[in-house]
Amino acid sequence: MEKNKKLKSWGEMVKLNNRAFMIFYKHYPQMVLSRFISVIWTALTPYVGVYLSALLIDELAGSRNVDRLQFLVSITLGSTALIALGSALLNKWKETQNAGLWLKVEHILSEKLLDMDYVNLDETETAELLSTIRQNQNGGGWGLLRVIQNYEALCSSVLTLLGGISLTVSLFISRVPESAGAYTILHNPLFVLLVIVVMLVITYIAPALSNKAGSYWALNADSHNLGNRMLSFFGWLGYHRDIAADVRMYRQDKMCERYNHNKDDTFGSNGLFAHLSWGPIGFYSAASSAISVIFTGVVYAFVCLKAWAGAFGLGAVTQYVTSITKVSGGVSSLISMLGDMRNNASFLAQVFEFLDIPNNMYQGSLTVEKRRDRKYQVEFRNVSFQYPGSNNYALRNVNMKFEIGKRLAVVGMNGSGKTTFIKLLCRLYEPTEGEILLNGIDIRKYNYAEYMMIFSVVFQDFKLFAFKLGENVASNATYDGERVIDCLQKVGFAERLAEMQHGIETYLYKDYDKDGVNVSGGEAQKIAIARALYKDAPFIILDEPTAALDPIAEAEIYSKFNDIVGDKTAIYISHRLSSCKFCDEISVFHEGAVIQQGTPASLVADEKGKYYELWHAQAQYYTE
Repeated sequence: MEKNKKLKSWGEMVKLNNRAFMIFYKHYPQMVLSRFISVIWTALTPYVGVYLSALLIDELAGSRNVDRLQFLVSITLGSTALIALGSALLNKWKETQNAGLWLKVEHILSEKLLDMDYVNLDETETAELLSTIRQNQNGGGWGLLRVIQNYEALCSSVLTLLGGISLTVSLFISRVPESAGAYTILHNPLFVLLVIVVMLVITYIAPALSNKAGSYWALNADSHNLGNRMLSFFGWLGYHRDIAADVRMYRQDKMCERYNHNKDDTFGSNGLFAHLSWGPIGFYSAASSAISVIFTGVVYAFVCLKAWAGAFGLGAVTQYVTSITKVSGGVSSLISMLGDMRNNASFLAQVFEFLDIPNNMYQGSLTVEKRRDRKYQVEFRNVSFQYPGSNNYALRNVNMKFEIGKRLAVVGMNGSGKTTFIKLLCRLYEPTEGEILLNGIDIRKYNYAEYMMIFSVVFQDFKLFAFKLGENVASNATYDGERVIDCLQKVGFAERLAEMQHGIETYLYKDYDKDGVNVSGGEAQKIAIARALYKDAPFIILDEPTAALDPIAEAEIYSKFNDIVGDKTAIYISHRLSSCKFCDEISVFHEGAVIQQGTPASLVADEKGKYYELWHAQAQYYTE
């Protein structure tokens, strides 16, 4: 996306990263605390060992007092044991709280999806944005996934820097004896300042070059994502069982070879990132490593010269070399992390573009009356609807009233507005014009969640999960087993249920249980209908409910339809007009309008009507 082509300013970087950090802290405070307490402990405790080691070496090189050596050894061993114990406990807490970090990020994104207006969720732009966010995350680890790690490293860098400085200050202020002659220049303020400046410049340049190398990955994230998408599709095509027959019948593996063996592809030996690695990425990475080595040389030279001149003893050499190296590492890591956070800021901007999609649908506040008699009457009054960004009406001036307890069939050609009609009824969309009334009140005034509870829907593209059969029917981890079985028996699933070793405790599919069972399309559709019955809502809506059933199973469902639906108001969408005969009334949709409405018999008798045309178009295949 174009937004990845330009790095954010430092101010924007701070704002975006801080906001992302607070999102994590709000959702998972213990995860954040465990990481930061652990990093503080890890960053500061090594200096205890450095300091005690310096004292031991000085004592060994000096007076060698046995009592003092015993004391220092005891303190060193005791502190090492305590530090190791503390590290183990903190690490266990950290690992427990941070398990499944990727899933935690997915949870944040999924929460937004569940909270989002369906009209936004249904837009192509939203799906593309979310797909890009996930590709950035899975491909280069960009976005939210990087934030906690960067802040942790940033905190570690600052603490390492502060700890190192505390043990390094004396290096620069310790004086060389006057007897050292020319070496006295080593404590000259101007010379010391020059050494510090050289160290800081080298320390800055090394991570800056490394960040420059890393920026090429961020700036070319679109190409990186496209390469990953191609690899994910063509590289794993042979693993998809649902398309295995097509792959083999048409030798589609040959088509995959064209992409998988393409050396000019994104990650190929002649591809974009290969050229970048041989070019600027490789150059900046190598230069960064080389300059880091120069810094080590400068540190050793300065410390050893001062020790040679008599400014301090052998033990201090160990302390200063270790601590000043840590100071350099802290500064280097700090600069590197700030650069990485800036590279990541563009990806965070995309995440917040997604999280900030506004919910414009009015949620309503009226309580939906809980009626035992299920006397809910819904009326469409001059309802029209246009999809966002479209100038054409998907529905136009629809007027309809549902009779309580009746069975309504909705028929029409593809694109006639049937599905749009159902989505408006369920308040997944809101009308562009007109109003929908529930018991005489505009449905927008009702509490949104409560209104949706009066509908049970089996959509054509329903989804079952690889959970227990009972959980799929109840849509809940806890459920009434007898009620689940009753719903399954009503839809004709009793015979298949009897074959399942664990009954309704049987897992569907084998994703989570090796003893899970695979169900056919028709069996899955029966389970979906049973799920709609279990909800026990006043309205039941079936969108092509028998499309995957064989003729016998379909006839069984139809014969028991009244028993299945009970006293509910039923709305049935179908392309098979012969199956509508059990309904009390049929509404015929055409080009977004209701052009006919009546009983099955009356519509078949109307030779000039659209229903008659559709009926006989299908009937010709069953009659001579």
